[in-house]
Amino acid sequence: MANNTADHPPGNSVAEANHDGDFGVTVMELRELMELRSSEAVSKIQEAHGDVQGICRRLKTSPIEGLSGNPVDLEKRHAAYGQNFIPPKKAKSFLSLMWEALQDVTLIILVIAALISLGLSFYHPPGGDSEACGEVAGGVEDEGESQAGWIEGAAILFSVAIVVLVTAFNDWSKEKQFRGLQSRIEQEQRFSVIRKGQVIQIPVAELVVGDIAQIKYGDLLPADGILIQGNDLKIDESSLTGESDQVRKSLEKDPMLLSGTHVMEGSGRMVVSAVGLNSQTGIIFTLLGASDHDEEKKVKKSKKQGPPENRNKAKTQDGIALEIQPLKSEEAAESEEKEEVKPVKKVNVTKKEKSVLQGKLTKLAVQIGKAGLIMSAVTVIILILYFVIDNFGIQGRSWVAECTPIYIQYFVKFFIIGVTVLVVAVPEGLPLAVTISLAYSVKKMMKDNNLVRHLDACETMGNATAICSDKTGTLTMNRMTVVQAYVGDTHYRTVPEPDAIKPETLEIMINSISINSAYTTKILPPEKEGGLPRHVGNKTECALLGLVLELKRDYQPIREEIPEEKFYKVYTFNSSRKSMSTVLKNADGGYRMYSKGASEIVLRKCSRILDAQGQPRVFKPKDRDEMVRKVIEPMACEGLRTICVAYRDFPAEAGEPNWENENDILNELTCIVVVGIEDPVRPEVPEAISKCQRAGITVRMVTGDNINTARAIATKCGILLPGEDFLCMEGKEFNQQIRNDQGEVEQERLDKVWPKLRVLARSSPTDKHTLVKGIIDSTVLETRQVVAVTGDGTNDGPALKKADVGFAMGIAGTDVAKEASDIILTDDNFTSIVKAVMWGRNVYDSISKFLQFQLTVNVVAVIVAFTGACITQDSPLKAVQMLWVNLIMDTLASLALATEPPTESLLLRRPYGRNKPLISRTMMKNILGHAVYQLIIIFTLLFAGEKIFDIDNGRYNPLHSPPSEHYTIVFNVFVMMQLFNEINARKIHGERNVFEGIYRNPIFCSVVLGTFALQIVIVQFGGKPFSCTALTIDQWLWCVFIGVGELLWGQVISAIPTHHLKFLMEAGHGTTKEEMHAEELTEGADEIDHAEMELRRGQILWFRGLNRIQTQIKVVNAFRSSLYPMESPESRSSIHSFMAHPEFVPQSEEEARNPIIEETGDEIDPLPSASSGATGGGGGGGEPPSAFPRSCQSSI
Repeated sequence: MANNTADHPPGNSVAEANHDGDFGVTVMELRELMELRSSEAVSKIQEAHGDVQGICRRLKTSPIEGLSGNPVDLEKRHAAYGQNFIPPKKAKSFLSLMWEALQDVTLIILVIAALISLGLSFYHPPGGDSEACGEVAGGVEDEGESQAGWIEGAAILFSVAIVVLVTAFNDWSKEKQFRGLQSRIEQEQRFSVIRKGQVIQIPVAELVVGDIAQIKYGDLLPADGILIQGNDLKIDESSLTGESDQVRKSLEKDPMLLSGTHVMEGSGRMVVSAVGLNSQTGIIFTLLGASDHDEEKKVKKSKKQGPPENRNKAKTQDGIALEIQPLKSEEAAESEEKEEVKPVKKVNVTKKEKSVLQGKLTKLAVQIGKAGLIMSAVTVIILILYFVIDNFGIQGRSWVAECTPIYIQYFVKFFIIGVTVLVVAVPEGLPLAVTISLAYSVKKMMKDNNLVRHLDACETMGNATAICSDKTGTLTMNRMTVVQAYVGDTHYRTVPEPDAIKPETLEIMINSISINSAYTTKILPPEKEGGLPRHVGNKTECALLGLVLELKRDYQPIREEIPEEKFYKVYTFNSSRKSMSTVLKNADGGYRMYSKGASEIVLRKCSRILDAQGQPRVFKPKDRDEMVRKVIEPMACEGLRTICVAYRDFPAEAGEPNWENENDILNELTCIVVVGIEDPVRPEVPEAISKCQRAGITVRMVTGDNINTARAIATKCGILLPGEDFLCMEGKEFNQQIRNDQGEVEQERLDKVWPKLRVLARSSPTDKHTLVKGIIDSTVLETRQVVAVTGDGTNDGPALKKADVGFAMGIAGTDVAKEASDIILTDDNFTSIVKAVMWGRNVYDSISKFLQFQLTVNVVAVIVAFTGACITQDSPLKAVQMLWVNLIMDTLASLALATEPPTESLLLRRPYGRNKPLISRTMMKNILGHAVYQLIIIFTLLFAGEKIFDIDNGRYNPLHSPPSEHYTIVFNVFVMMQLFNEINARKIHGERNVFEGIYRNPIFCSVVLGTFALQIVIVQFGGKPFSCTALTIDQWLWCVFIGVGELLWGQVISAIPTHHLKFLMEAGHGTTKEEMHAEELTEGADEIDHAEMELRRGQILWFRGLNRIQTQIKVVNAFRSSLYPMESPESRSSIHSFMAHPEFVPQSEEEARNPIIEETGDEIDPLPSASSGATGGGGGGGEPPSAFPRSCQSSI
């Protein structure tokens, strides 16, 4: 593919001109045509080609049959017009990733120190060995040893090189993984085209110019095209033009369809006129070129077509995002909801605040970094003072010029020790652990049918406290079948025989169902013998077509007789209409309109009904109420979805009605039949929901269905439990309760409703968005709710974006919903959401395990280095050893602990919530407990080791003396204790059995054994660079024995009850409310966040930990920016927004004025229950589920 774009640049090159000879229109002509809009385009088409059919003829394609699909023809089209592929940005090279890893402040300091140390080791001043310089030169046994001073510097440089390579390799493999994920998402996008008269789905990359593509509600257009036939088509072009209004498309007014735009309503067919780099999106991409920044300015100058065009944000069809800095942010969906409109303050708040875990980790890294910085500074100062006082004060020497290099060598050594303390203090393995854990989880979640688009969504899911789920397809199987029908004044409990229905009624019913449905909806024969027929397209329509087949008739001949071209007018289904109608023109000049939709809505518009004789009779409101009570409510109480099919005739003599006046048109209908459609609950859902409830997650059902149907399904799923006081209400009533007299949503009112709300029926996407926003912004409970939402429709976009985690349906979901989501459920199943919760919690726990291990190492190493340096003038753990312990064990340990597979037990606890500290009391007990054990052992060995093991004392050794057995044992014991403590770290909730399930994690086992093997090599053969000398077998056994003591000590610690240890502090909290308010006050101050203020105080060194995170964010962003076109430019995470507080949510002025509501014991006002004569079971909106309407009592 890429070669093709290289061979044929998007310009009218000679090669292309030759190819174009086969077709009647060139690439450039089509490109120029696609740059025109509305009437200009129409007149240009008429002038140059006659009409759209003329373009089809020149492109050698048939508007009805499509292309032949002949490979030779497709190849010719590829050659002439290019392929539908936009080459992704080049990945960073390994060298540039290494260069980025080297930007780490601490590494740079270490390199400089090592270079100074190297330089000085080769410099031998004359007379430098004289007594005058004190004990500097004393104790060097032979000439060879004194020449070995360069080794330490070289070893540090070598360690730094290893660290850089490891980091770069991690980043590289991560980017590779992300690109793989991205290409998978791209390959999954398919599009319907007509070839040889058959509608087939092909991957987007295989579209060619001249293809006839079918477009429908919810599609993301993958190429430019010209409309051939359209029904009520509305397109959202904001991604290209920044205009948030939907654009009506029609043959007469504006037939131009652009890639990267969304179909918001209607359906139609288009001929593909430009693909890949020649499409509007591709052109913008080409303009952007390799570097976004230099090109940005050129784009604005060079592109003259329609000024608003492409200034904002361009987006490609293949999911590669193009960003051009917007002049004004067009958050179309948001502005429609009239929310978060802040005229004065401009606060850069990302779409979603930073994830909970990131917030806590950043804070923790800053705290640890500060502590480490102070410790290392103090260490250096003490060492230098001690040396100066000892040499020049106590021993009374004077500073001699020739001794200067030797003194400097000492100072460099002190400086290296200080830096080493800092290196050990800052847990730079932490970002690595987070990344490994997330990347590992994302890979595994693929197998659990979760395709993760935003990495942090995976971890946020572990904190979820509420899930707002759709009903159809998520909780139910989305395999709909008609099981009951009311036709000809008779309620049939099963599908009636064809001869039971009057032929006239049957005829009109079959016609209505066959014609008034999307022609893309079909029932195909089963793939396997004896399997179920395949339902393609809208599942409700499939159920109705299934009814036609059960009545021994066929819908296909009717569709062939009346193709879509013959439709006079189509009112497509949308969430506000909740019905669909198709108008045909009769031979006598009159019109017939077929309608179908939600039964209570369509029945309200019916004034007649077909009786047993097939004749229309008057249908009064009284009859309607009776029908609702006797037919619709009983069906709904059995969990059936009720659909009404109706028609209306417009006589020729009355003239042509005004089709734009929908209210008059969709009225005076004649009801043909009301059907009850069953959509069985997925068998695994009730258990999944009870798991959620056990795990402290509230599941709410938000559906467009009738309230009785919704209540019946919710009861079957276990969302409603008999005898519990929960609310079920309809969207209408919900709005009445939460809005004030001006129709504005009041948080205070919402807070009275949502805690008890379990089912929201007959709801619109706006209701869903309002509910999600209300729950997230609520302050009723002490912790802020973390909300996950599922959605499949185009209008679910705002709710999916607003939620903390948006799940889109992979099968039933529209492209628009997938764009707005964080995770795509590839099997549309609720149980996959529960798996996502498990993985999310597992990520959180993995990070905690790693922290528990890492902080123990850090505390011990820092204290040992600090006290050792102060007492013995030298750190017991040398710089290179520290680097080995810190970096290699960090990296390996993060690999080992971050890849623990999740267990069901994760679902037995409540969510941690945003403010729960990362390091709990139990973990703090473990960290300090193990640190005490390790410090006692190490100090014992340090100050009495020579007596215990009967070896030479290694303390107070001069500068370049050979490594001693004494210090080697200290180092070896230290590493052994860490190794065995790594096993302890596998449990963070105080469990006794630390080996449980250890074989399920082969990575862990191999890491522990691998580290052990490496340690043997370092001690036995590391020699001078690692300051080690080979140990005997006895000494090794003692070291291992002391290490095993860690496991026994772990049992002792877990026996101490945590609740007695009140003095233990927790660390790594989320952000508190006070801090949020403080942050809000400073929001005008050019977004200087806390972390930046820290930096400005000159404390730059803790940046080491964050630097690693920064690199990872860059990679994630590179991945995002090439993956999520929907994201608004403000939501690019910089390190600053990454470090801004997780809790910071801008409140709109109105909410800010609302007092915080205390949760009182008052009961929520009982809602007025509608009388039994209310339409569609609207009654009982606020009754607890036990109070079902009378008609339901028997059936449940």
